[in-house]
Amino acid sequence: TVRLNYVSRNSETYIFNMIDTPGHVDFTYEVSRSLAACEGVLLVVDATQGIQAQTIANLNLAMQNDLAIVPIINKIDLPSADPDGVREQLEDILQIESENAVLTSAKQGLGIEEVLESVVNKIPPPKGEKNLPLRALLFDAWYDSYRGVISLVRLMEGEIKKGSRIRLMATRGEFEVEELGNFTPAPKTRDSLSAGDVGYLIAGIKQLDQTKIGDTVSEANGPSVVPLPGYKEIKPMVFSGLYPIIGDQYELLRDALKKLRLNDASFTYEPETSTALGFGFRCGFLGLLHMEIIRERLEREHK
Repeated sequence: TVRLNYVSRNSETYIFNMIDTPGHVDFTYEVSRSLAACEGVLLVVDATQGIQAQTIANLNLAMQNDLAIVPIINKIDLPSADPDGVREQLEDILQIESENAVLTSAKQGLGIEEVLESVVNKIPPPKGEKNLPLRALLFDAWYDSYRGVISLVRLMEGEIKKGSRIRLMATRGEFEVEELGNFTPAPKTRDSLSAGDVGYLIAGIKQLDQTKIGDTVSEANGPSVVPLPGYKEIKPMVFSGLYPIIGDQYELLRDALKKLRLNDASFTYEPETSTALGFGFRCGFLGLLHMEIIRERLEREHK
């Protein structure tokens, strides 16, 4: 996420909270929670490749959340670009008016101002009352070996301050807020976040599985609130057996998987044995791409 200050053509200053989402189908649930934190989407279509399967899938998620949609045709500077053909695809396949599509080239900086002006004109400002009890959507988290878990939250209602105690409603964990802030894109600390803000939260959480994507953050000592809709447990869809080539390396493999688990709560593993392969682990992944990512990280980081 990144927080941007933008001065429009009419000299008014706006604050944008931008979220970049993965496009692959393996991470559909994560995308859906990121979209739930937004008021609108920039639907980026490659001018050389046109509309792809994940484009349609993510557009359907955005429409289910009733979000404003700004179509963008990127890479128009390439020789093989066909922006007119992509315009036709927008109308025929996605049923989106192509006259509103913004032609851009991120490489050459073409159309960037038009994109920002489209955000101002077509995406509504966030709703939510600062005076209501705290309800914040936790839509991403990762593990830092020095700070613990860093969570990204979108405040739907209420306010959260440094030093206050919060409750994660799905896991029922209670923690004290140590640091709040935004990415600009460098981290910038703040004393509080209020309704409509997107920012990061550090609260001394030691394990990533104590934070669930889509969970609702509320006040530990405040009034009870209804959790935000859409939360569900992430279940692995692909399973694979993982065994060390040399039996003596079993302990090393177990330690490597434990470290990976710290950074990816959706990755699961449990010990298993095979008469042919010996001791190993049964690992669960969100999909084939997720499995390839985990295997690649094991090879790179834990040799």
